[in-house]
Amino acid sequence: MTVFELTRQLINIPSVTGNEHDVGVFLEQRLTEMAARHGGTVERMPVEERRFNVLCTFGEPIVTLSTHQDTVPPFIEASEDEEFIWGRGACDVKGIIASMIMAAESLLASGVRNFGLLFVVGEERNSAGAFEAARHPRGSRYLINGEPTENKLALGSKGALRYELRASGRACHSAYPELGDSALLKMLDTLAAVRRIELPVDPILGPSTCNIGTLKSGRAPNVVPDEAFAEVLIRLVGDPTSTRAAMAEACNGRVDLKEVVCLPAIHMESVPGVETTVVAYTTDIPAFGGQWGRPLLLGPGTIHVAHTMEERVPKRQLVEAVGLYEHLVKSLLV
Repeated sequence: MTVFELTRQLINIPSVTGNEHDVGVFLEQRLTEMAARHGGTVERMPVEERRFNVLCTFGEPIVTLSTHQDTVPPFIEASEDEEFIWGRGACDVKGIIASMIMAAESLLASGVRNFGLLFVVGEERNSAGAFEAARHPRGSRYLINGEPTENKLALGSKGALRYELRASGRACHSAYPELGDSALLKMLDTLAAVRRIELPVDPILGPSTCNIGTLKSGRAPNVVPDEAFAEVLIRLVGDPTSTRAAMAEACNGRVDLKEVVCLPAIHMESVPGVETTVVAYTTDIPAFGGQWGRPLLLGPGTIHVAHTMEERVPKRQLVEAVGLYEHLVKSLLV
């Protein structure tokens, strides 16, 4: 099986966050076959019902190749042309999984051992799989995490601070708004204040950014809303203390503010001979908490088409990634 065939096969197994079971079973079976040929071990690492990480090791893992199993919705079936493989997860993250597996096959064929493969659940939502893996380290000293970086080693990645905002009010007939209390107006005022927050800037990672991702409210056009809900995601570039304080001030008692997750910004290292970059997105690396070793970040494809209906990965980069993962593992094992 080629890296192209394996990528298409993985894409065609839907694995939207929370529904990774089937792709987890496929990976477990695929890695069990490889382990049987090369004297490795495979285990499930339970996370939730019908959700589990898959770990495959060969000897004592000094280096671990890792990425996530899940994708964002909706499912898009695989297709292919001369230059690209298309479909949901092509670059985020099925092509990366395929490249890591093919690199492992090549490493084993050349007699290399003492490395592992770890595929976790939940990265696209809350890094549940990585947090669980952090509670069960295996002594790995380096973690090569896979995300679309166009096959460049990321020197840093932004963190994430995610909030849920809830406003309460009193419903009434819209002809008599003075009899009610609009939760939506409270939320809109709060979100306007959130947009005015001056966020930090880092000399390497650049500016912190804020996205108001969802806003839900209302029962009908002629009813004053008694509830409103919003989700806000801030890309961190440093210490979150000032940003937390600014969010609390923006809410000013008008809405309830709940912090859902906080993942710090990460600075990483380079390896001689591999081109470098900086990425603005967040990965599973903070959730691992260093328990699987010093992090490196690299993968085929560009984040600019991930999570879109045009998601694709260049075939050339898939092949290149196999060689790069091999090179990184060998370099770090020395």
